[in-house]
Amino acid sequence: MKRKSIYLIRHGETDLNRKGIVQGSGVNSPLNEWGKAQAEAFFNAYQHIPFDKIYTSDLIRTHQTVNSFLKLGIPHESYAGLNEISWGVREGKEPNTSDSTYYQELVGAWLRGEVEASSEGGESPLDVKTRQLPVLETILSRPHERNILIAMHGRAMRVLLTTMMGQPLVEMDGYPHSNLCLYKLNYSYDTNSFEIEVANDITHLLSIEIPHTV
Repeated sequence: MKRKSIYLIRHGETDLNRKGIVQGSGVNSPLNEWGKAQAEAFFNAYQHIPFDKIYTSDLIRTHQTVNSFLKLGIPHESYAGLNEISWGVREGKEPNTSDSTYYQELVGAWLRGEVEASSEGGESPLDVKTRQLPVLETILSRPHERNILIAMHGRAMRVLLTTMMGQPLVEMDGYPHSNLCLYKLNYSYDTNSFEIEVANDITHLLSIEIPHTV
């Protein structure tokens, strides 16, 4: 049986994550020190996996998340198709009641099945799925890559996971995610199907020491 193991991770923490500021695809923020520690903890836990290829979005926070693996010389490809959803004109703004209500209503519309609804100046989940599909097809067209690592973003991960599992996009919020969480999936070329082996796993982060505050 021909199989591919896919290690799908969300990027490490950024300062905007910590502040609750929506980044989307339009804010190219780097990892903060905690995010870098998360990335190193993941590397320490999974550096033994013989990854054949690393795939990331075009955004710096995913590149930094896998940097230790890249230093090993593992081949890497970056795709804008894996970028986070664009939240449009509200990206990068400090949290406020008006925007919070707007996001809640938009996500509520998605949960009701209105997955073609987009944020103002941004994308819909359907838009994200459309740009992800060619990347997924490229990845699956390479059966010689037996173990791959994909680093991407929260909402984009939810869209990709529903696509992989053959579910409608209305189910995407059934996939929780944390910074530097891991979903491990196995793809069978014989049945053209995915199975999830590990979901939203962060046990590799337990090794991080919480800094002392003065």
